[in-house]
Amino acid sequence: MGKLDGKAVIVTGSGRGIGRGIALRLAQDGANVAVCDVIIENAQKVSGEIKALGPKTFAMKVDVTKKEDVDALVAKTVAEFGRLDVMVANAGIGVVKTSLDHTEEDWDKTLAVNVKGVFFCDVAAARQMIKQGHKGYLGSGGKIINCASIAAHGGWAYLPAYSASKFAVRGFTQAFAKEMAPNKITVNAYCPGIVGTDMWTLIDEKIGEYTGAKKGETLKASVDALILAKEVGTPEQVAGYVSYLASSDADYMTGQSVCIDGGIVLV
Repeated sequence: MGKLDGKAVIVTGSGRGIGRGIALRLAQDGANVAVCDVIIENAQKVSGEIKALGPKTFAMKVDVTKKEDVDALVAKTVAEFGRLDVMVANAGIGVVKTSLDHTEEDWDKTLAVNVKGVFFCDVAAARQMIKQGHKGYLGSGGKIINCASIAAHGGWAYLPAYSASKFAVRGFTQAFAKEMAPNKITVNAYCPGIVGTDMWTLIDEKIGEYTGAKKGETLKASVDALILAKEVGTPEQVAGYVSYLASSDADYMTGQSVCIDGGIVLV
């Protein structure tokens, strides 16, 4: 038996990267997973991978900046799986520019996806979880899990809007955890470090345009200088921690934003 057998889970932004890793890991642990992404073809592919593992699944195109999309996602999850137990608000974007080069559109879009999107997902999930009730102990009402970042613990140059958005996610996670505690719903965040995904490939490339570094040099220098483990993380390593947060093992944990970064941020 898997530790999440029969649990109904949503993972936003799960068409690729860390989101895909989380969706697959939770499915391997027995959860039924709603896979959603702004690129439906990616979501459909991941949903197909989950179907091959055995759990129930469906793919849905969702723009987390649109409340109606998020509400429809929760409604469809309940229609397909009968309830909602875990919301993983993973969808996020990053714009790699200096603050002086950031446009108003860059700023607004980053905060819309990374902050407003998390807010919409958390609130929609909480309303459904409250409706379902709880068994009287922390965690029995449901699990809300947000994607923050090591940039939520210290701002990163060339990622100003992203850093601001992740600090906001960390603050909202703490506030919402306090509000949801009477409903026995836990609210936590995971903070990935430098992970081998398309996003970090882009960050490496774009920072190099400012510094003159060749492709791969910024990433290598960051690994050498910052990561105690001296290696880039994987989506599967992040997913392992999210699996813990989604399970009953984490029932007594709420309001936390923990780094899975190989030892960049030490708190």
